[in-house]
Amino acid sequence: MAKVELKQPIVDEIKSNLDGAQAVVLVDHRGLTVAEDTDLRKQLRENDIVYKVYKNTMINLAIKDTDYADLSKDLEGPTAMAVSKTDATAPARVICKFAKNAPALEVKSGFVDGLYYDAKGIETLSKVPSKEELLSKLLGSIQSPITNFARVIKQVAEQKDSGAAPAEATEAAEAPAEA
Repeated sequence: MAKVELKQPIVDEIKSNLDGAQAVVLVDHRGLTVAEDTDLRKQLRENDIVYKVYKNTMINLAIKDTDYADLSKDLEGPTAMAVSKTDATAPARVICKFAKNAPALEVKSGFVDGLYYDAKGIETLSKVPSKEELLSKLLGSIQSPITNFARVIKQVAEQKDSGAAPAEATEAAEAPAEA
């Protein structure tokens, strides 16, 4: 069997991982202990991120003439690739958080939503909350005024039921009208 035939399945695997990916982060994993590497892989798996170590030549063959071609300049030394098809910030978030406790893990670069980012860019992206967190914050800020309005209406209704006039209504009636 020729060498090319042996390499083609690996190149195809990398291409299939990159197909439809929202985020790709390349890291240098030299110096990680087995326990640290196992912990990192577990955290990535829990966030639906594919993490694999590939030879740089295989990655180069897979990204050649694609949108990910800019990553080729960072393919020096051992390279592991974290790919997410569901959350654009998850790989950066998980890896950068993990790297704080494991300084041996070095972020090289990445692609998020079709844009190339260097190591500093990936670090900045790691601080962006997930889409679900952003949506929950948005819904919370939309819901807060509605909840407050409902609470005030309920208090007014309770005061009317008890026979006492609402304080705001009394003050508004006593204040002279401005023209």
